[in-house]
Amino acid sequence: MTVKTTHVGSLPRTQEVVDFIFAREHGKPFDQGEFDACMTAAVHETVRRQHEAGVDIVSDGETSKISYATYVKDRYTGFDGDSPRNAPADLKQFPTFLKRLADSGGTPQYARPMCMGEVKSKGQGELQKDIDNLKAAMAAHGVERGFMNAASPGVISLFLQNDFYPTREAYLAALADAMKEEYETIVGAGLDLQLDCPDLALSRHMLFNDLSDEEFVKIAASHVEALNHALRDVPEEKVRIHICWGNYEGPHVCDIPMAKMFDTLMSAKARYVLFETSNPRHGHEWAVFRDRKADIPDGKVLVPGVVDTTTNFVEHPELVAQRIARFVDIVGEDRVIAGSDCGFGTFAGFGAVDPEIAYAKLAALSAGAAQA
Repeated sequence: MTVKTTHVGSLPRTQEVVDFIFAREHGKPFDQGEFDACMTAAVHETVRRQHEAGVDIVSDGETSKISYATYVKDRYTGFDGDSPRNAPADLKQFPTFLKRLADSGGTPQYARPMCMGEVKSKGQGELQKDIDNLKAAMAAHGVERGFMNAASPGVISLFLQNDFYPTREAYLAALADAMKEEYETIVGAGLDLQLDCPDLALSRHMLFNDLSDEEFVKIAASHVEALNHALRDVPEEKVRIHICWGNYEGPHVCDIPMAKMFDTLMSAKARYVLFETSNPRHGHEWAVFRDRKADIPDGKVLVPGVVDTTTNFVEHPELVAQRIARFVDIVGEDRVIAGSDCGFGTFAGFGAVDPEIAYAKLAALSAGAAQA
């Protein structure tokens, strides 16, 4: 039995795709038919390249989305204006590095509107296009298993902040109710559902700096509670959850440790748990899973990131195999899938890793999984 491979979801977009997305983003005229045809062709190519790289469980690369969280503004009512920008606390500690990032264009540019009205779905039409594109590409390239990303209520509340609902809790509840249909539509199409949850880690040093770690853990637990409520009619075995401390090269000295988020992460209604474990700030945290082995629920599948998504180093397959082996030793080969730390195209038109190198990393991931 070979350890299966996947990744977190987003992949580099072509310039044609980016141009269409930003035409829509900036309210410029574009032909909807040409937009749709571009997305279809791009997803076919993205799936082909994943398959060629040896990835077993593929995605559409989040091709049509401006970003993994703020895409909801295009598919749900209630969002307008702009949200305040707040740099992560670790970057504020190193202002010269933060300035260098800003001056070099190292921060993505996209709208982050506020919630200024009732959040309601505009319908699942755009989602259905994404689903149809992914399934058609999978069929064309003989890929049996795919997943689709969706924003969690908590990450939406992080990037699209509340200026309408009376409390943050009420906003989370409204988001959970609104997103429920999206989650069920993805699973109903035969795909796995991945919930992206940087709110369970990144938001600690981005939005909740004034709290203690213990207070933040309670906030994060409320986010998982809202998510689980939205997932109440979705089978757990169809759900993946991804925790993230921010997909950027930086000091990350303010990241809350995995040890403090472990219980929260394990409480999510998701069989597959994706997390960072190859970048220099979190590479040591495989030991948390070793030391808490008894607290990993039966049937939970670990999907450690065994390639980094913030550098252009291509990991040696032997290193990938060593990283995988640590987790196989903890829960067994049938409960480990090799993944990436984060996405390779978190925001349209922005990514630290060269597109060709991103696929070389996926190939290294697959080669390492074969060795493991």
